[in-house]
Amino acid sequence: MKKYKDIIFGAGITGLSYACFCGHDEYLILERDSEIGGYCKTVKRGGFVWDYSGHFFHFRRPEIEAFLREGTDPSTILKVVKHTQIAYKDKYVDFPFQKNIHQLDKDEFIDCLYDFYFRDKDKHYSSFKEMLFAKLGRSISEKFLIPYNEKLYVCDVNSLDHGAMGRFFPEVTLDGIIGNFKESDNPSYNDTFTYFSGGAVEYVNSLKRRVPSGKIHLSEAALDIDIDRKIVQTGQAAYSYDRIISSVPFPRLMDLCHLTYDQQCYSWNKVLVFNLGFDRKGNDDRNHWIYFPESRYTFYRVGYYDNILNQDRMSLYVEIGFSKDESVDVKAIFQRMMEDLKLAGIVTNQRLLDHHFILMDPAYVHIRSDSLADIPLRMKQLEKKDVYSIGRYGGWKYCSIEDNMIEAKGLAQRLGA
Repeated sequence: MKKYKDIIFGAGITGLSYACFCGHDEYLILERDSEIGGYCKTVKRGGFVWDYSGHFFHFRRPEIEAFLREGTDPSTILKVVKHTQIAYKDKYVDFPFQKNIHQLDKDEFIDCLYDFYFRDKDKHYSSFKEMLFAKLGRSISEKFLIPYNEKLYVCDVNSLDHGAMGRFFPEVTLDGIIGNFKESDNPSYNDTFTYFSGGAVEYVNSLKRRVPSGKIHLSEAALDIDIDRKIVQTGQAAYSYDRIISSVPFPRLMDLCHLTYDQQCYSWNKVLVFNLGFDRKGNDDRNHWIYFPESRYTFYRVGYYDNILNQDRMSLYVEIGFSKDESVDVKAIFQRMMEDLKLAGIVTNQRLLDHHFILMDPAYVHIRSDSLADIPLRMKQLEKKDVYSIGRYGGWKYCSIEDNMIEAKGLAQRLGA
């Protein structure tokens, strides 16, 4: 039985980042899929470039961006100034909604401004929904933020913790709202984003180039972990280890380690993503993605690869949420989705040339008060056995791809690897 200092679960951004930062080559990366990248895979077909879902990098740390760019062709890197809008009652409102309520019809604008001004901002809140009412007032919350997030998470947002979106929740002040009346100023954490002309997989390839040959085992997943004897069993072999670094969904890791936990603490939703390539451009040559909060549309977001990559044929990604236990009839949903794209005016007389789909499961984890209380306890149990769980799914949190890299680097430094 071969022994490794580190066995890393997952050849996505998080696992590969740890391998790059750990400072040794005594590791093995186990990847259950036949390709690296996790959800950062890219499909290139017929001149179209589609990711498994929209993955656009928003760097806050210059050294992380520089690290990813090493060894890449600078001419393939795009720096994009984001433009996004919200489809609301047959019109487009600039994002974020709460700073652009002046673009609504007069009565709705007055409702939003009135409720925002007289909101009970000092009221204690514990749920995501209560937080929305306290910070933004009832009208802004009920017109956009509640319906949109319930389509995104496919759950009652009152069940989510108030900090479910962390630093990604766009705050707003009265001065900001009023100042936006005359001069548009819509800053957010991702005002600009970086993207490769070859798709998000190029970020993954940048990391993989630093991993020695033979260190990644594809189509090989952990089936069982003996955390006392420090043995990982896969379908192909058994391996001994000093440490495990895991980016797999946290409940799955606990199952593999035979850890007892309350399964009701952990919930999530699935997302069905359609990638669509058409024979010509659509009417929208400006937006990079559009939010759809209304229930009349199946999808919650539609993105335009052609507007990001400056292509002359419309290339879309369309995202549709489902509960984790819901069955998904892809063919029926595809037909409904195409009808809704026409209803929204996105597809008019274009001819669909090709399409691709991926079901992400899990997609968005549900950050709730019970999971927030349970995770530190279980992680402490695992770390006592030299098992470390990191990343969006490993840490069961809402974070960016850059955050995953930073966390992987921090863990490598903490372990003195």
